[in-house]
Amino acid sequence: MPTSLFFGLNREKQQNIFTAGISEFANYGFENSSTNRIVKIAGISKGSLFKYFPTKEDFYFYILDEITAELISSLKEKVNTLSSDLFERIIEYSALEFSWYILHPEKSRLIVRSFTKTDTDIYRKTILKYDKREQDIYYWFLQDIDTAQFRWDTQKTIDMIKWFLKGFNEDFLAQIQKQANPDFKAIEKEYVKNLSEYIEILKAGIVK
Repeated sequence: MPTSLFFGLNREKQQNIFTAGISEFANYGFENSSTNRIVKIAGISKGSLFKYFPTKEDFYFYILDEITAELISSLKEKVNTLSSDLFERIIEYSALEFSWYILHPEKSRLIVRSFTKTDTDIYRKTILKYDKREQDIYYWFLQDIDTAQFRWDTQKTIDMIKWFLKGFNEDFLAQIQKQANPDFKAIEKEYVKNLSEYIEILKAGIVK
């Protein structure tokens, strides 16, 4: 987390450091990122950066915290516009998420890079840090869905959909990560198309 010195900076300087960090981590990931490039873009000394953030990891997670919080806040503002039907809501929620990605491509590339599965310590720490938050959001956004159509136990059905979405999204993130400059508008069409096809299969076994 940032030190009190960081919060004592004026808003413009904080934003310059924040923006430099987003760009660096989005383009290079945590492992290959350079604090030398960050401070050069931010217009500060390397010593100053480590007065504001004790380690590069602290800086990385501060940025990731801020970006994911911004995304979640945006989604929560619009969740009451979504259908009460489970399957329609999943598709609509995905569209909302991609609309944020399209508006914030660099932040989105950082999110994709951070949550794409890799055999690294920083990935394991990221999943450990955000896994419970991700589950809480999942259950929150499904809290008022219509469950009358379910053939099986409601909780088990919702858990099964969660496991499916987790695997589906992990595979999709891995595909996006292979693209140097992902076009999120084009990716959204492919994502929704593929997701819709799998959902039709799930509906056959879940809905009465």
